[in-house]
Amino acid sequence: MTQIVGIAGSLRRESFNAALLQAAGRLFPDIITSESIRDVPLYDADVEAQALPAEVARLQRRIMAADGLLLVTPEYNNSVPGVLKNAIDWISRPAGDVRNVFHGKPVAVVGVSPGRFGTILSQDAWLPVFRALRARLWLGGRLMVSHAHQVFDEDGRLADSELEERLESYLRGFIDYIGR
Repeated sequence: MTQIVGIAGSLRRESFNAALLQAAGRLFPDIITSESIRDVPLYDADVEAQALPAEVARLQRRIMAADGLLLVTPEYNNSVPGVLKNAIDWISRPAGDVRNVFHGKPVAVVGVSPGRFGTILSQDAWLPVFRALRARLWLGGRLMVSHAHQVFDEDGRLADSELEERLESYLRGFIDYIGR
């Protein structure tokens, strides 16, 4: 069975992107699992020279073992969030491990934002990163959710059935892509 690791790029307790990742996990509970980047330290080559931090090594193993990576990204200042970029930078270290972690790995990028343009700029900014890592980006669809405050209920669950259908369709497409 296909296994997808999902990572939300926000550390906020009530993150809309974490809520979107949880919704994906509810739609495909046997396929999608969530991983946190909360304990990934800021990248420091001096630390790397000693050893990879345990949390980074754990995330590397989880991504290597998975069939695909679902990145759920906020958009900060028209680009990628620093905490998520930091985590991806760490996971790609040391440089020789990129081949083991990301090379040929199917990757899908989605996101949600309170603004009206969704996360189009953030998603576009991730493209050169994953190209450089030689991941297999899924470009068969896009899911950019805007007006986040209107699509989730007070418990952080999707309250928009049309969005839930779009999310399910997007994820089915990604799962099919992984299988090819």
